[in-house]
Amino acid sequence: MLDRNHTGLLVVDIQGKLARLVEGSTPLIANVSILIKGIQALGLPVIWLEQNPDKLGPTVPELQSLQAGAPVLPKFSFGALGEPQVAATINQSGVTHWLVCGIEAHICVYQTVLGLLEAGLAATLVVDAVSARIAANKELAITKLAARGAELGSVEMCLYELLGDCRDPAFRSILPLVK
Repeated sequence: MLDRNHTGLLVVDIQGKLARLVEGSTPLIANVSILIKGIQALGLPVIWLEQNPDKLGPTVPELQSLQAGAPVLPKFSFGALGEPQVAATINQSGVTHWLVCGIEAHICVYQTVLGLLEAGLAATLVVDAVSARIAANKELAITKLAARGAELGSVEMCLYELLGDCRDPAFRSILPLVK
């Protein structure tokens, strides 16, 4: 079970034109938005990653308002933990289990999840909040990451697992998001 005391969210590279080119771009962005709002309602940390932002552009406008108060870290390494600033931020967070969403599933998301696992951290790939330009690449990433020890979840599954009980005060904030 996900534990709120040890869980955070990594949002990987949902930027610029590339975010519009992935399979199911519109539902991807909507699901990521729901996930982030739910994580924020639970008071859990969110770290935003942007791959080479000067070339690929910033996070898509639909999600930018959700970045307030959270670190937005540039990266050039496909695997986020290859960046000293990202690795330090993750290490200093105290989080031991990361939910991971973003693009592209088979490149930056894949290598970031592997990096988390290699660092001894737990990772849940939020499968309805990741995508790639080609659907087969997303499926391959999911299969390989599950075989390597990543957990799999969906937006709704993760949020309800973190809630645990409908009497939780955050339930009232999360319910309208998933309806």
